[in-house]
Amino acid sequence: MFKSYHKLLLSTTATLALISTMSMAEGASHKYDNGKKVIDGGVTYPVKKGMTSVYHINETTLKGGYTFGRKPTPNEIKAWDIDVMPDGTGLPEGKGSVSEGDELYEEKCTVCHGDFGSGGGGFPALAKGNAYEGQKTLKNQRTEPDKDGPIRVFGTYWPQASTLWWYIKTGMPHPAPMSLTNDEVYALSAYILSINEMKIDGQELDEDYVLDRKKFLKIVMPNKDGFVPKIDGPKGLDNTREFFNNYENYGNGTRCMKDCFKGKPKLARIKVEMKDFHPPMSTARDLPKDDGKSKKTHPGLKTYEASCSVCHATDAMGAPNLGNKEAWAERLKKGIDKVYANGISGINAMPPKGGAVDLTDAQFKAAVDYMIENSK
Repeated sequence: MFKSYHKLLLSTTATLALISTMSMAEGASHKYDNGKKVIDGGVTYPVKKGMTSVYHINETTLKGGYTFGRKPTPNEIKAWDIDVMPDGTGLPEGKGSVSEGDELYEEKCTVCHGDFGSGGGGFPALAKGNAYEGQKTLKNQRTEPDKDGPIRVFGTYWPQASTLWWYIKTGMPHPAPMSLTNDEVYALSAYILSINEMKIDGQELDEDYVLDRKKFLKIVMPNKDGFVPKIDGPKGLDNTREFFNNYENYGNGTRCMKDCFKGKPKLARIKVEMKDFHPPMSTARDLPKDDGKSKKTHPGLKTYEASCSVCHATDAMGAPNLGNKEAWAERLKKGIDKVYANGISGINAMPPKGGAVDLTDAQFKAAVDYMIENSK
C-alpha cells in the first residue's frame, strides 16, 4: 500500500545494511516470493534445540500460531494510502503560483529552512543555485583541501518531484502537518522549483508561473537516473532483486561475519585533512572556571532549546514567542495551571507538548516557566 519511490529507496538502503552483515548459518534456506528470491536476499533459519542460528527463541510462542487482526475497510485503506507516485497516482487536482508560494514560504517555512531555502539551525537547505549545474557536482570528491563537495539538495539530488508534493502535504509545516490545502502545496512546490532555477517543459518558473497537476507531471528532475537499482516501472522489483542478490554490488562481494580477510587489517588514513577553520577550531577540553558570579542555568532552558524554540523563537509560527510580554500576559489571564494544561494536552495547531511526547510533565512545565520568566 505504501509504495512511494522514496519509501522503497529507504527500504532498500536499510536492506543493504542488513544483508551486508548477514551470516549464512547451517540449515538456513532462502526466502522466496512467488517463486523468486525476496528482494533483500534474506534467509530463514529453522528452530533447532530452542535456537535459530545463534539466537534463542521461546518455542511456546510458536504453538498458538499468529493472528494479524481484521481486514482493513476500504475507507481505512483510502485514509492511509496518501502517498504520491511518480506516475501521478495520488496527486490531486489544484494549482498555485510561484508568488503565492513565496508568500507562504515567508510565513511558514523561513523560520526553519532560511531565506530562499538556504537552510540553517539544523534544518536542511532546499536550494543552492541552479539545479542542473548542481547536479554535475554529485560526483565531486574532496581530494584537495579547497575542492568543493557534492551539492545534495532537492533540485540536484532528488530523483522524483512527487516526493516533494507528498512530503509538504503530509509533514509540513512542522508544527501543523496536514494543515495546508492542495492549492497551497502546489504554490510551495512551484516556489521551491523556482529557487532551484528549474524548468517545466522548457519553461522557466517566474513569479507569475502557475503550477497545476498537469504541469507537475511534466517535471523531469536532473538526477532522475542517478540511483541504482532502477526501482520504478514494471521491472522495478526484478531490478532490485537482481541488484541485491548479487553481492559483488556492495561490500567485498562475500557474506561474512568471521575470518573475512587474511593478514593485518588495512587502516584508511585521512589523506586531506582540513585545518583552515576561521576562527580556528578549539581543542580545549576543560570547563570554564566558576568565579561564583555566574547565574545558575534555568532548568527549562535545555528543554526550550531542544523542543520549543523551533516554534517559540519567533512569531512566524503563530505561537507566543520568547520575549513577547503581551502575548504571554494574554495567555496567563486564566492562570498558569491552564497554560500548563493547554500545552500538555495540545491546543489549536500545537500538538501535545509541542510534539515532544517523551518529555515528562515536569520538564515541559520548566520550559514554559523559562519562556514566561523571560517574557516579562
